[in-house]
Amino acid sequence: MTATLTKDLYTAFKERRTYYGINKEITISEARIKEIIEFAVTYTPSAFNSQTARLVVLTGAAHDKLWDITTETLRKVVGNGDFTGTQQKMDSFKAGYGTVLFFEDEAIVKSLQEQFPLYADNFPVWSQQGSGMHQILVWTAFEAEGLGASLQHYNPLIDDEVKQEWNIPGNWKLIAQMPFGNPTSTPGEKEYKPVEDRVKFFK
Repeated sequence: MTATLTKDLYTAFKERRTYYGINKEITISEARIKEIIEFAVTYTPSAFNSQTARLVVLTGAAHDKLWDITTETLRKVVGNGDFTGTQQKMDSFKAGYGTVLFFEDEAIVKSLQEQFPLYADNFPVWSQQGSGMHQILVWTAFEAEGLGASLQHYNPLIDDEVKQEWNIPGNWKLIAQMPFGNPTSTPGEKEYKPVEDRVKFFK
């Protein structure tokens, strides 16, 4: 886990965007993807060093299966309604190379709530914050390696079937899904609110 990123941190963070147009023709190895994921899980901070994050990486047939599951789940929800737009979005995710599933281990969260009752209400919040840090680290590292990704939230609709399909422990809570692949389109321009309205400095 010592390889150098192809972009500096500022550039990678600035250029990280949501890519809906992706395909399977990636230019980095699976070993490099594994390295990124393991680096994120090892070094991302967590409250009380609880290390509650759990990541599952699906590629190949497993990746395709995830989006088949999601498609059929949503089709049941939509019923007789127009499914065209949803189908296009599902197809765009499935067209990618893989998906990272972000989970949080609720057993650890509950254990910490019992050990430190004064902070009981905060541990689920800190757990979510920790997951967010994992997500942005992986997303930025993917950008640095030339991969396009987006962040999706089809939980809890797909939770039960996903856990059953890949034998995921029951105490793992699905937080987000990140389909990734080779970018095939360029995101549009992004508007930023004035930073002086959003940041204050005092001394």
